[in-house]
Amino acid sequence: MTLPRPGASLTPAPSRTQYVLEHLRHAILTGQLAPGSPLVETELAAAFGVSKTPVREALKTLAGRDLVVMNEYKGASVRTVDAGMARSVYEVRLLLEPEAVHRTVVANADLAAAHAALTRADEAPDAAERSLANRDFHRALYQPCGNPLLVRMLDNLRDQAALVSSVAWRSLPTWDREADEHRAILARAEEGDAEGAKTLLREHIEGFMTRMLSQADRIFGTGERTTRDR
Repeated sequence: MTLPRPGASLTPAPSRTQYVLEHLRHAILTGQLAPGSPLVETELAAAFGVSKTPVREALKTLAGRDLVVMNEYKGASVRTVDAGMARSVYEVRLLLEPEAVHRTVVANADLAAAHAALTRADEAPDAAERSLANRDFHRALYQPCGNPLLVRMLDNLRDQAALVSSVAWRSLPTWDREADEHRAILARAEEGDAEGAKTLLREHIEGFMTRMLSQADRIFGTGERTTRDR
């Protein structure tokens, strides 16, 4: 396997493990490493110029984030996305994220980072980079909510949500509609309308989930599966 070279915009991390982790994560979330791709420790170690130890540790971390699947017999591979996984991720987001954004607005938090993420999304060269910018937009809205546990729970979903949206957009390119929804949510938040921002965000997540699952066979190439990759 030839590892796609990560983007030049990435900054090298302070440790070998973190460096490998961030580059692999970026390659997965931008589609450079497609779902189902094998991740062979020796090949990755050679590609990054490191020993197998930091690669192994990076893969374990990515497995903990549900971006990589570890199999005792088949080895590691990039997580595939199916309708069951997508539904699970978006159902949890729907439960947690609108409430977090409501709290952010009530706290009158600074939303400059959300504006910056919207600009990045508008200027993104492809769906994968747009998905990453959109993920940062959502985090900029919920991160100042004042509840660290709630933030950590949502952070744990960020990469999975970015992976789902990147895969879905390849078959269902609805990002223009979602960008308009993002602007409307941010406008309500800046007006101090906490309930309005919460409602629009809930509708935004529900709308994407409904469109995605209604086209599950087209997007994921499988029926509704609820089991994890094996």
